[in-house]
Amino acid sequence: MADKYGAVWVSHSSIGDFLKCPRLYYLHNVYKDPKTRRKITAVSGAMALGSAVHGTLEALKELPLEERLTRDLLADYEQHWQTLASGKKGGFTNTEDESAMKARGRAMIERVIANPGPIAKKTVRLKKHHNDVVPNFFLSEDEGLILCGAVDWLEYIPEDDSLRIIDFKTGKYEEEKNSLQLPIYLLLLKELQHRAVHGAAYWYLEKDDAPVEMALPDATEARERVLALARTIKDTRTAQAFACPRGEEGCYGCRPYEKILRGEAEYVGIAQYGQDGYLVT
Repeated sequence: MADKYGAVWVSHSSIGDFLKCPRLYYLHNVYKDPKTRRKITAVSGAMALGSAVHGTLEALKELPLEERLTRDLLADYEQHWQTLASGKKGGFTNTEDESAMKARGRAMIERVIANPGPIAKKTVRLKKHHNDVVPNFFLSEDEGLILCGAVDWLEYIPEDDSLRIIDFKTGKYEEEKNSLQLPIYLLLLKELQHRAVHGAAYWYLEKDDAPVEMALPDATEARERVLALARTIKDTRTAQAFACPRGEEGCYGCRPYEKILRGEAEYVGIAQYGQDGYLVT
C-alpha cells in the first residue's frame, strides 16, 4: 500500500489555486506557519457566505427525507452564520457589510425552502473515510498522486438506480465552461461507489429556483486532464518553482497571503478547515 501521507493531494480548489498562481497554491495549500504548524487562509465575506449556506444545506444529507422537509433551515443558517461567518472571522470589518452578505445567504435558504427540488428527494451519501478525511483515491499510486473532494449533494434516481450530481453555487458568477469541478466529481464517484452517474447540475441559489442541468464530461478525458495537472503540480513542488507569473509585485491571488507572511494581516482564529485565519485589509 502506497503512503498516503507522503503523496501529493489535489482537489478542485487546490488545482484552481495552482492555475491562478503557483505562489498562491504554495501559500494556501503547502506552506505551514512554523509556530503553529497550521496552514494559513485569508478570510473573506464571500467565503463566509459560502460556508454558512453550504453548511446549512449539506447537513440535511444526514437526515431522513421526512425530517428534511420540516427542518427549520433559517434557524440552522443563523447558527452556521454565528459559528462560521460572523464578524472578523468572516472577513467583515463593519456590521453593514456583514448584514448585507448575511441577507444574501438568508434569501438563498428561503429560495430552497420554497423550492426544495432535490432536497425533497432521496439522496445517497458516500461512505465516510477514516477520521472523516475528505473522500479520496489514488489517481496514480505509482506516482503518489491522490484526488480528493466532496460532492455537495447526490440525488438518487430510483428508475435506473443511478445518481445525479448537484453542486450548490453561492457566488454571483456562473462556473466556467472548462471547470474541472464536474470532471473531478465524476472521477471520485466512479472510484468510490458502484452506481452510474446519469446527470449533473449546478444550483445557482441566488437566482435560480431549480438546478441548471449540465453535460456530464467524458470520464476518460476527465482522468487524463486531471492527471496531467496533478503531475505538473507534483513536478512544481519537487522543483520548488512557486513563482507568481506577475513577478515580485504579485497578483490578486497571492498578494493577500504575502501580507500575512509580512505580519500585515490580523489573526482572527482557526478557520473552517483548521487553518490559521487572517483578515487582510
